[in-house]
Amino acid sequence: MLPVDFIESMHQQMGHEAELLVRALETEPVTSIRLNTKLDVLTFECDTDEVPWHVDGYYLSERPQFTLDPLFHAGCYYVQEASSMFIQQALEQYVDSSSIVLDLCAAPGGKSTLISEYLGMDGLLLSNEVVRQRVFVLSENIQKWGNGNTVVTHNSAAEYGERCKHLFDCVLVDAPCSGEGMFRKDEQARAEWSLQAVRQCAERQRSILMDVWDALKPGGILIYSTCTFNEEENEKNAEWIADSLGAEVLPVDYDPNWGITEGTMGYHFYPHKTKGEGFYMCVLRKNDEPLQQVKIKPLKKEPNMPHPEYMPVMRSWLQNPDNWAIRYSDRFATAYPLKYKEIIDFLSTQLTCISTGFGLGEERGKGIAPQHSLSMLKDLRKEAFPNVPLNREQALSYLRTEALALGGVPLGLVLLTYEGVPIGFAKNVGNRLNNLYPNEWRIRKL
Repeated sequence: MLPVDFIESMHQQMGHEAELLVRALETEPVTSIRLNTKLDVLTFECDTDEVPWHVDGYYLSERPQFTLDPLFHAGCYYVQEASSMFIQQALEQYVDSSSIVLDLCAAPGGKSTLISEYLGMDGLLLSNEVVRQRVFVLSENIQKWGNGNTVVTHNSAAEYGERCKHLFDCVLVDAPCSGEGMFRKDEQARAEWSLQAVRQCAERQRSILMDVWDALKPGGILIYSTCTFNEEENEKNAEWIADSLGAEVLPVDYDPNWGITEGTMGYHFYPHKTKGEGFYMCVLRKNDEPLQQVKIKPLKKEPNMPHPEYMPVMRSWLQNPDNWAIRYSDRFATAYPLKYKEIIDFLSTQLTCISTGFGLGEERGKGIAPQHSLSMLKDLRKEAFPNVPLNREQALSYLRTEALALGGVPLGLVLLTYEGVPIGFAKNVGNRLNNLYPNEWRIRKL
């Protein structure tokens, strides 16, 4: 049952249309995915339909058991709520692909992987999550997506506001909210909802926005979004941003056939009008003010470098080695965009970085071995390793970190693939094949 107070509040806000919303929230949720460029075609054995506001978004007529699809674990697509893909429209209209972007409340990573894909190697994404348990899931999803243009951090909004003053061209605040848009999917969201929770969420959202505001450049773009319906957390907060922080509300173009509802400020997705869950988005431009950008100071001491003889080996693993800077710490080599080397080096001293770019190599004994995240990278040069194709059963066994019994495999390190897509490394030591899939990523239940 939906909360009675919620139904009454929607009647006050929407009038007779609230009945249509309530009925829609009692129906089955919609399943949608967004394809990665790792995958050229859909491989699902069910009917599909395009998400109209994102070129790589698709609806599935039924929800597959994604855990049983090795391509899911390889980052070939992200299971993302369709309505939230509308952020792509804001990016295309107001954010240059060479921008530096902050996704402040990023876990589990759907919007971050979308932004990462939009920016490509031209831009840089800082993907942040303040809840420690969630930040490692975020880092995993970023690594699986495979772009390498993202730094994952674990910091508060206030730390960003204080330490990254006027650094970002765009900040996305997908704010923690009362979750009304998740009522169709999540019974716990219904159970935890109350009018008091709505008020508390609205206050918390304003606090987060105020704390991070200084990190946004003058003239920069704020994308504010929630997965809820009420005006308190949506239009009223957008109005507060404009009036109290100093911002201009911007229009976002959309096709009237998409079923989007334009509010007094921003845009609503209601499940009785659009094929998806509840979502709200407002785009604002920060008013001009004196620019006091954070000063990026070169490090007094350059990051440690791997042994010189390892560098050509690791560079041979990449299609475009000149795009990457490499740093070394505690036997591990990390690669990150050379274009943003100074900024990333500086931010590494200011923020709690969970991952910068991607793990490239690990020193083992008298040699260097690739890290798993390299196998997920789109810039991986697959030909640098012997490729061993697996069938579905073998791939799932590998993803459970089980021992593999394969014949005809070359000795040494090999790259395992499924449907031509890399899923990880293994090492043939003669009498066995060592499974090198990260234990913390393994499939635990089928």
